[in-house]
Amino acid sequence: MSEVAEARPMVSESRVRVRYAETDQMGVVYHANYLVWFEVGRVDFIRGLGMDYRSMEREDGIGIAVVNVSARYRAPARYDDELVIETRLLAARGSVIKFGYRIVRDADKQSLCEGETVHVVVGKDMRRQPLPEKYAERFAAVLIS
Repeated sequence: MSEVAEARPMVSESRVRVRYAETDQMGVVYHANYLVWFEVGRVDFIRGLGMDYRSMEREDGIGIAVVNVSARYRAPARYDDELVIETRLLAARGSVIKFGYRIVRDADKQSLCEGETVHVVVGKDMRRQPLPEKYAERFAAVLIS
């Protein structure tokens, strides 16, 4: 098989277990917790590329500000469910980065939530700036057209 046929976009998998505090009176995970889990997946994805937020902020003076979030809830997660957060890089161009997520209950592989976040690279002054080349190259390596 050729290298092109074998190439696949990188998918990072993170695991979390639903804590009691993350559920509401009905015993269902409160919707905003999925956004926190998106962040868990995103941080792990970036770490999997050999990068980390701390270095980006301290050494390069950049942040990745969330400018848009979407989530589609398909089924409820409940206390003590083990969840798998699948994270993919959907786009990285200029100063805009887009991630995709899918949260699955591990026990039955049911898809619970799918979503996306869009980020803009900003400097310490919160002004938009291009993603430094060393990060852009790593992101480009896991994006398949």
